[in-house]
Amino acid sequence: METGKATAALVIPALNEEAVIGQTLARIPAGLFALVIVADNGSTDRTSEVARKAGALVVRTEERGYGAACLLAMAAIPDDIEAVVFMQADGSEDPAEAVHLLSPVYDGRADLVLGSRVTGIVENGALLPHQRCGNWLATKLIWWIYGFRYTDLGPFRAIRWTALRRMGMRDRNYGWTVEMQVRAVQQGLRVMEVPVSYAVRRAGENKVSGNLKASILAGVKILWLVGRLAKG
Repeated sequence: METGKATAALVIPALNEEAVIGQTLARIPAGLFALVIVADNGSTDRTSEVARKAGALVVRTEERGYGAACLLAMAAIPDDIEAVVFMQADGSEDPAEAVHLLSPVYDGRADLVLGSRVTGIVENGALLPHQRCGNWLATKLIWWIYGFRYTDLGPFRAIRWTALRRMGMRDRNYGWTVEMQVRAVQQGLRVMEVPVSYAVRRAGENKVSGNLKASILAGVKILWLVGRLAKG
């Protein structure tokens, strides 16, 4: 990837991540992003305050939901941005690896680049058995219905900004990542996967993977959405 003026925006949805958001933002390589947005969707702690002090643009909604946070952040991205990277707030992903996600977009080889944890290096305990099982089932279902083989539904990804705006994303909670992947196939986007590392969260509480009920709800929503999108 050629060096020069940054033309990418980084979006980090966050819910009660006061304990870790500062660390996550501090690890972002200087000059990689033109804009860093922390989308706070209803935190009851100091997440927004810590993020602002670390230099991020903070947008906030009281609506809980990963998709709601991402949609809110999209409204704050200017037209001249070339690509958008989505990353978790919990420190499980290495922001320096965003370079590998952005390169195929900048080079014109891809419109959506998914960071695959399955083909990358996963720290012990970072990807739990029920996550692996649900991931396998959802990607198989996408293959059966849409004929495209994904290996992961990982949230660490880069997408061309013009392509993202055309997608018409709607999901406001657990289905955001899979909706993007299905719509990318439906709309004929050039899709790539690159291996990324994945670690145990650095601090704070797992909202979904660490909660069995939330994990089941997320899994049901994802599988339902994969099927529903096939009907248009």
